[in-house]
Amino acid sequence: MIQTLLSFGRMIKFSHTVFALPFALSAVILAGQNVQLKAWDILWILLAMVGARSAAMGFNRIIDASIDAKNPRTANREIPSGKISSAQSIGFVCCFSCLFILSSAMLGKICFVCSIPVLLILFFYSFTKRFTRFSHIYLGFAISLAPLGAWIAVTKSFDWPIVVLSLALLTHISGFDILYACQDYTFDTQEGLFSIPSRYGVHKALQASRVLHVLSFVCFVAIFFLFAQGSIYLSATMIIGLLLFLEHVMVSADNLSRIPIAFFHMNSAVSIVLLAGIIGDAFFS
Repeated sequence: MIQTLLSFGRMIKFSHTVFALPFALSAVILAGQNVQLKAWDILWILLAMVGARSAAMGFNRIIDASIDAKNPRTANREIPSGKISSAQSIGFVCCFSCLFILSSAMLGKICFVCSIPVLLILFFYSFTKRFTRFSHIYLGFAISLAPLGAWIAVTKSFDWPIVVLSLALLTHISGFDILYACQDYTFDTQEGLFSIPSRYGVHKALQASRVLHVLSFVCFVAIFFLFAQGSIYLSATMIIGLLLFLEHVMVSADNLSRIPIAFFHMNSAVSIVLLAGIIGDAFFS
């Protein structure tokens, strides 16, 4: 049972939850400037995040199983290698979809009504590489719903400044997903799969990633003004800018070997530093 659970955790790359979860929690803390936070709301938001991400990643692994089996980089993933069956994966997706819908219902009528459309948006990403080179942007958009959803869950309303945090996440995710896709440039080109690297080449893909991360940094700076943040958040923003700069210094068109380090360590650090800056301002400024 433990081995099976570990296999499911590897299948959905549970450790990568750290990319989007800090953004959702940041939205919760920012919302707490105007409304009183409730422990139950925070718990249901965490469960909703786990449910949505696990269901979306599991669905993606099911849809991409035949492609993953052909790619030397992904052939050892749990479904292609036979560690987890398709039936088990479908059951996994159904369970975590129900967890997301239940958690959304506990957060209020608006969240419950939006839960199924959000799931469909997340699931649809798995098909985008088959027809559009901008699948990275769509992925960023789908994941950027997390802070917006967390804000609505807490405040029960929509306020446009939170869109800037969602835009920061959209450009952040899109930028590093383009970097990640550079590893599969040859395979995607041979298989006729759509991505910015396979369409425009690795060099231009790296340029596109840099532009997106510049826009992401601009959004982080804008949050400082829109939410009246203090010196702790400003310091965190400067650290984020340095991390994004180092991420692109590490990777070049001639040397893609450091992409896994840039993908996981640098991008995890960006999310964690952002959350630390917002928490620091909320409790210490």
